[in-house]
Amino acid sequence: MFTRPLNDLPALNASLNFTSTILLLTGWILIKRGAWRAHGYTMAGALVSSTLFLSSYLYYHLIIKGQTVFAGPPVMRTIYLSILITHIILAIGMVPFIIKLVYHAARRQWDRHRRTARYTLPVWMYVSVTGVVVYVLLYQVY
Repeated sequence: MFTRPLNDLPALNASLNFTSTILLLTGWILIKRGAWRAHGYTMAGALVSSTLFLSSYLYYHLIIKGQTVFAGPPVMRTIYLSILITHIILAIGMVPFIIKLVYHAARRQWDRHRRTARYTLPVWMYVSVTGVVVYVLLYQVY
């Protein structure tokens, strides 16, 4: 009864990553335009989207599916694994920096928030975009 929706979790995960990408880009544009409040709401949305992704991803791979095997040709497998490995390492590594960003924003420590965001935003964008790329390679192309 619940099999189909649970098998669709990878598509949901890719959608959440894509949503995070759009929200991060929008938040960056808004802050450049001086729309502080809209930036805050947009970045909160990106945080929620990324958190939902992580929860859904962990549930799918730890409870439902387990390990997924890439079925593409060896040269594409090398490319896929390179993207996947950097995606995973950077995703894990950026968590403390995102927490730091939120902490500084909540305390209105804008200089510290801005300094941390300069290197956290590009990494967060990379992780969000490569999450979609991994999904496309794993579930759509191969």
